[in-house]
Amino acid sequence: MIGRMIFRDDPATVQAWTALGGDADAARAVAHESADGCLPARLPVRELARATVAACSLAAAELLALRGGGGPPAVTVREAAVATAFTSERHLRIDGRAGRTFAPLSGFWRAADGWVRTHANYPHHRARLLSALDIPDTGDDEALTGALARELADRPAYAVQEAVYAAGGLAVEVAPAPAPHGSPRSPVPQTASARAPRIDGLPLVETPLVGRAGAVRELGPAALPAEGVRVLDLTRVIAGPVATRTLALLGADVLRIDSPRLPEDEDAHADTGQGKRSALLDLADPGDRAVFEELLASADVVVSGYRPGALDAFGLEPADLLARYPGLVVAGVDAWGWAGSWAARRGFDSLVQAATGIAAVEADADGHPGALPAQALDHGTGYLLAAAVLRALTLRRETGAGRHVRLSLAGTAGWLVHGIRPGQRGGQAYEPGAWLTEAPSPCGVLRYALPPVGYDGAPRDWARPPGRWGRDLPRWT
Repeated sequence: MIGRMIFRDDPATVQAWTALGGDADAARAVAHESADGCLPARLPVRELARATVAACSLAAAELLALRGGGGPPAVTVREAAVATAFTSERHLRIDGRAGRTFAPLSGFWRAADGWVRTHANYPHHRARLLSALDIPDTGDDEALTGALARELADRPAYAVQEAVYAAGGLAVEVAPAPAPHGSPRSPVPQTASARAPRIDGLPLVETPLVGRAGAVRELGPAALPAEGVRVLDLTRVIAGPVATRTLALLGADVLRIDSPRLPEDEDAHADTGQGKRSALLDLADPGDRAVFEELLASADVVVSGYRPGALDAFGLEPADLLARYPGLVVAGVDAWGWAGSWAARRGFDSLVQAATGIAAVEADADGHPGALPAQALDHGTGYLLAAAVLRALTLRRETGAGRHVRLSLAGTAGWLVHGIRPGQRGGQAYEPGAWLTEAPSPCGVLRYALPPVGYDGAPRDWARPPGRWGRDLPRWT
């Protein structure tokens, strides 16, 4: 067995940190503790994972030093902790029961001319998928998987994608390969590769807007980097909630707000709700809207995981928010990027993998599309989003100005496919056990993955377990 191995100067860590505006020398100093067998894949998923957690750890150390004076604490990233956290939803147990992951109607299906990837985990997406394909909903998912397979086998993949999207559902044509690096987007798509969203031109992190200097809440010396920071969490599923549970770990007061008309999966909430509180507000209701505006007026950060423009009707467009609250940090994450014909489409990690050619790269020997060993686009983007928020808070303390930062799953996919080279490997055999723990919660007794953020003195666990979705009062602690 190869022993414990520490290495520094990780190229992907330098890429991630400099994309956030950080100094390359700080990234080169990060220590990585290697573990053999982490996140095995053809693509450099292991490198992506450790780099995103390293960037987040650096951003936390930087802000902590700024608040307390002195130099930032040393950063050490342990690959075993990273790999366990990146598969947190698979390790989750609730009173001994495994958490739900993909629903029966979510998956890869043969089409008449290729493959389709569907996503039907939420009831409304499941209903729209079946309706778009004229499949009667019998309520029997086992029988419906057969009906769906037969229906899709007779239809072209692109036609399925467009019909399901038009109905508000989720399905994509599986690209046969990633588009070549630097290739132009075809104006008249002829092939699945040309029809896929372009990923190589998307930036990893964008800062399209910076607010004007203004009065902001003072963040003085603290034991944790984000202590006292108020975060309005308008995110769902994995990427956004991973970012906000990380901010909660680092001391932020995170209040997740959801619409009562859009229920959440309780298992997903148990996995990503650590350290946070969860309340329901209907922004179309005048009373609830007034409560939300009070919260917003005293928030430091707003994190959104909705499609571009989805919240504009409620006055939550980033430019409007920065005009009203110049010191606010507005952070956003979406599936497909912020421009182009795919920007407004719904999307999840599995769909981005399929449409960008990742599923083809990871295909089985028989040609069946494959998947990464984790929802790595989600988790990686989540840690980068948390890092971007922490860096924005650091800059705000220096300038008094907030800013708009944004990332996308497709941007992270482009970095994975075209930007990262395989790096240092080796170390002890990977074992997740040391990075799992068990604790009681309002959801039941949870077994869950511990956080991987690694600077000297970093918290090993969240201060509070996840509560029941939507059961908290909509107010700051």
